[in-house]
Amino acid sequence: MPIERLVIVADAHLGAVPAEVEEAFIEFLDEVPSIGDGLLINGDLFAFWFAYRRAIPRAGARVLSRLAALARTIPVAMTGGNHDRWGGTFWEQELGIRYSADELRIPLGGGSVVAVHGDGVAEARWSGRLIHTVFRHPVTSGIYRLIHPDVGFWLVERFSGRLADSNKDRAVLDAAAARQREWAEQRLQQSPEVTLLAMGHTHRPALAEILPGRWYVNPGAWMDGLCYATATASSIELKRFRA
Repeated sequence: MPIERLVIVADAHLGAVPAEVEEAFIEFLDEVPSIGDGLLINGDLFAFWFAYRRAIPRAGARVLSRLAALARTIPVAMTGGNHDRWGGTFWEQELGIRYSADELRIPLGGGSVVAVHGDGVAEARWSGRLIHTVFRHPVTSGIYRLIHPDVGFWLVERFSGRLADSNKDRAVLDAAAARQREWAEQRLQQSPEVTLLAMGHTHRPALAEILPGRWYVNPGAWMDGLCYATATASSIELKRFRA
């Protein structure tokens, strides 16, 4: 099914946000078919997600059921983020959602969208870059898979605050957003076939025409104001649900 109007959302961090934020996301999923004819979830849908071979996180059940229903009506695609990159084959086999742990290409009208979450691009501290490298390594996920799910999720809840490269300083966040835009500019210059580069991760809404007819967009974080974006072959808009 060709996509003419793509809905883009990122950084919901469900499981670590108030219940009303998750409820709004479920309502948003119900309305997506009236907003567009394709959905891109560009990383960090959950505060943490790991698809064991025979177990999935209980906290995501309501959202999963809505996504499965939505994927039967319109194309749904998803990239992994630094909080939920370990999806394996679950999303495609069980829900019918096109999934990549890293990068996706999505046709939009007569153009092409590249979707990448953006972690590893904007981290200011060496510790953040190190964590990014270690957590993406297949050995790390292989070892974690050996841990019982109840213990594994407890460990994440216990230590995620120390392991995450979180920083609330406005100057640091501004610098991270600037680095991400610079990376987007370079990527678009190197990939002339790409008409839209969609990113997330910084939680900062951004929209820029980098080259004529070729755009960079970050919809901002759903968890911070219910942000999302819509894109067609000729226009991109930043929006807020219920605005």
